[in-house]
Amino acid sequence: MDYVDKVKNYVSEKVAEMEKPEATVMDVDVKNISIDSISYHAKVSVTNPYHVPIPIMEIAYVVKCGGSIVATGTIPDPGSLKAKSTTLVDVPAKVPHSAILSLVRDIAADWDIDYTLELGFIIDLPVFGNFTIPLTYSGEYKLPTLSDLWRGDGEEEKEKKEEKEEKEKKEEK
Repeated sequence: MDYVDKVKNYVSEKVAEMEKPEATVMDVDVKNISIDSISYHAKVSVTNPYHVPIPIMEIAYVVKCGGSIVATGTIPDPGSLKAKSTTLVDVPAKVPHSAILSLVRDIAADWDIDYTLELGFIIDLPVFGNFTIPLTYSGEYKLPTLSDLWRGDGEEEKEKKEEKEEKEKKEEK
């Protein structure tokens, strides 16, 4: 083995041992429902172990529902990761209604949409170049039933009950 190969092996071992940025999906919410699509927003917490900010070059995403890919895309230049800190990144994804309509079997079975969100944070690490932080998150979005829509979310009933209790307490005094 020559000297160049020894150096490559040494550097490869050190890179493998280095701390790398890590990401975790904190939450996925429906932000907007329009005529043509549903907008989901994933809140992702990304930890940067380095003493310098790291630019995020791009975020690639794939949304799967019922095993089918319903949306893909990229978000170019979403900002930077703060040095030696955790950064919350908002990842929007638009899913067209035509893709949602193909999920009728899944929705009919349990009245929810099971989904998987695959993310790839592509960051630029000095000396090493582009590095991808892969992340997969699965969840379900419960659809409102007709009784939920009729009753509301129960907040009105809770408020009326609290008001009634307050009136009773005042009358006792």
